[in-house]
Amino acid sequence: MKIEAVDFFYLSMPDVTIAADGSQDALLVRVAAGGHIGWGECEAAPLPSIAAFVCPMSHGACRPVAASVLGATLDGPESITRIGARVERDSMDLLQAAHTFSGIEMALWDLLGQHRQLPVWKMLGFEKATSKIPYASLLFGDTADETLARARKALADGFSAVKFGWGPIGTLDAAFDADHFVAAREGIGNDGHLMVDVGQIFVEDIEAAAARLPALEQARAHWLEEPFSGHAFEAYADLAARSPNVGIAGGEAAHNIAMARHLMDFGKVKFVQIDCGRIGGIGPAFEVAQLAQVRGVTYVNHTFTTHLALSASLQPFAGIADDRICEYPANPSALALAVVANPITRNLAGEVFAPDAPGLGVKVDTDALKPYLVDTEIKVGGKVIYATPSLG
Repeated sequence: MKIEAVDFFYLSMPDVTIAADGSQDALLVRVAAGGHIGWGECEAAPLPSIAAFVCPMSHGACRPVAASVLGATLDGPESITRIGARVERDSMDLLQAAHTFSGIEMALWDLLGQHRQLPVWKMLGFEKATSKIPYASLLFGDTADETLARARKALADGFSAVKFGWGPIGTLDAAFDADHFVAAREGIGNDGHLMVDVGQIFVEDIEAAAARLPALEQARAHWLEEPFSGHAFEAYADLAARSPNVGIAGGEAAHNIAMARHLMDFGKVKFVQIDCGRIGGIGPAFEVAQLAQVRGVTYVNHTFTTHLALSASLQPFAGIADDRICEYPANPSALALAVVANPITRNLAGEVFAPDAPGLGVKVDTDALKPYLVDTEIKVGGKVIYATPSLG
């Protein structure tokens, strides 16, 4: 099959706020080849990601992603790997290239699955998809009482695991944060899994992060996620050495396999969290999952947006029975809810599985997305190099 077309769709809520809610806009990718259609999603700012696909060439190592993808042959998983390697080589100086290709790569797997009538996880080599325990991924409230209310709602909604992130955590003192940790634990009860994500707030300030450890231990937090910048490996390792009971987690900022590997080897994280929409797609995420197995590190998906992204994020570890916990968007925007017609739902035991259907196993609802489509045009030298395509 030849890749005939790659279309990007910039979608957005009518009003976008400064809240750390990545579901307020989205960039979907549609790929056509051999009479089949595949869908993917880039987890990055939509406009620069589109630009990375269509921009004029700066030089031989800074070519648009389109140059490596359009017209390429797609015969199997090895073709996807080959295309990805070409993007990495020919667009190495185009910093948004990894994010742009991530969505394309997902769509290629989806399309290949449609062609072969196989789920992506089977094409990766797994014999079956194992059950995962979804954790409700939520933001901290502005006050401890708001955090308590959100935790109680998650428990009432049937979640046995909850992660709170961002909000005001780290912006005031450790006592303020401790009140939120205690409230979160109270809200989900004694038996629930509690995780905390501070969104790189401490940058490389090890002492500030360590000041939160006693309260996290008291709240019996399963992990502390992204205390530092994604590349601050020394800081991660230092904090990990001080935290025998609360695991240190990170990895969503990795936009290549090496970054994730270094976080495990040098940062000493116990949990590596990979976003297929950032690292280069499903294939690189699968490789990280295999590397994590060898190192005794738990692999966790990262996704906070749509069920298209959720399905993609489940594929790389769908058949790894011991890595059971998974992120699940529990309070997404109306836009995120509109993306697929058949969302991934929890069973009676509260668990989820990667879909047992061709490709990613979810159907993009193009009609539902039309109200969120942002009409966009990119023009260079008077020539239009991108215009919003038809969703039909």
